[in-house]
Amino acid sequence: MSLIHRLKIEKIVAILRHVPAVKMKNTVQALHEGGINILEVTMNSEGALDSIHQLRNSFNKEDIVVGAGTVLNLQMAKEAVSAGSQFLISPNLDLSVIEYAVEHEIDIWPGVMTPTEMVNAWSAGAKAIKLFPAGFLGPGFITDIKAPLEHIPIIATGGITLENQQKYFKAGATAVGLGGKLVNKEMIADNNFEDLKNLAAKFVDAVPRESGIA
Repeated sequence: MSLIHRLKIEKIVAILRHVPAVKMKNTVQALHEGGINILEVTMNSEGALDSIHQLRNSFNKEDIVVGAGTVLNLQMAKEAVSAGSQFLISPNLDLSVIEYAVEHEIDIWPGVMTPTEMVNAWSAGAKAIKLFPAGFLGPGFITDIKAPLEHIPIIATGGITLENQQKYFKAGATAVGLGGKLVNKEMIADNNFEDLKNLAAKFVDAVPRESGIA
């Protein structure tokens, strides 16, 4: 199964930002047990490359997909792929990063905000685009943008919560990126991984499975 098809089915990307390295494996295990298996380790986290490498070697690649987030430039993309990243996500549109990812057959989901950026990213070879900040733009923006650009999968990221995520799916989002609302820092700090698993399961249960699968 291709990664983009898996994204369309599972619909959630967990954003692991500033998760301590010693807690990373337990955090990912809890998310996995809760039903979330597509994981983004942000490159601005301490020890991000080591964490990506550790996770790739600790979990079956069929169970857990590990990518790098906050990939701002070509050098960061190269480092992430060398560490074992299976996909790249950025908050910005850098065509050199897309070109590198396509050349190395790595999925790239760049951050965009405007229709022009979306089309440029898609034309350059991105398999999906990250709409950021989605919370600022709102579900209505996705509804409007999907009218002319219905062929481009959108990952809504920024400001997505358990209470509002269904609105983004109904508006046409293929998937959502979830940071602190899912990857709860207090639960991780207190080693409450059972609670983290249960929280992940709530987000998974709130996903409308009939939407966006193609």
